[in-house]
Amino acid sequence: MTKTAESAHPDGRSTRWNDHKEQRKARILDAALDAVNEGGADVGVQQIAERADVPRSVVYRIFKDRADLDEQLRVRILEMMMTDLTPTLTPQGTVGEAISRAVETYLQWIVKYPRLHHFLGKGSPSTRATGSKVVTGTKTAIAVQLGNLLGAILTSRGKPSKMAEPLAFGVIGLVDVSVNRWLSQPGSDVTSAELAEFLERSIWQVLDGNLRSIGVDITLSTPIADL
Repeated sequence: MTKTAESAHPDGRSTRWNDHKEQRKARILDAALDAVNEGGADVGVQQIAERADVPRSVVYRIFKDRADLDEQLRVRILEMMMTDLTPTLTPQGTVGEAISRAVETYLQWIVKYPRLHHFLGKGSPSTRATGSKVVTGTKTAIAVQLGNLLGAILTSRGKPSKMAEPLAFGVIGLVDVSVNRWLSQPGSDVTSAELAEFLERSIWQVLDGNLRSIGVDITLSTPIADL
């Protein structure tokens, strides 16, 4: 049999091994997610391995190192979060309702999973998340989607759309920094409801002020369908 024919028909043992490896990988990531959710970011590889019912050495055969495990865990956490958040990124109802729905959905998620959200920003003690490509990429994707929406609104009103992207990134940055600061202060007197109210008001003021400055007049009661 030629090499070409062999490559067209992979060895069944290789396929079974790849399937087995993927199953173990998923089990380890599930165990890591549960461990972080219950105990926080300081969880060690040995604890994760015990939860997944595999030897510690197997974890390092499937993942290149702890940094690789952490980054792939962040992918898993972000998939969870975006399952809830993605529907709010296609706004419905009025402008005010759309802002409230997005803010409240996001805050409900981080209040439910504070340790997972903390891990996204900080990572494990041995491999901090500074510069995480998957986290940065997700924030960028959300901001770009909002920027596209704002750009479409401006274009439909006959206005230049060049400031749509900076405005979108400014809004996402405002939310991100405010929420992270609030989470870093467990004893804060600010409740999640008060934080939600602050964010909704602040997002609207940033949008309203900048849109008005270029001659676009909308209100919180303006239907999304009319934009």
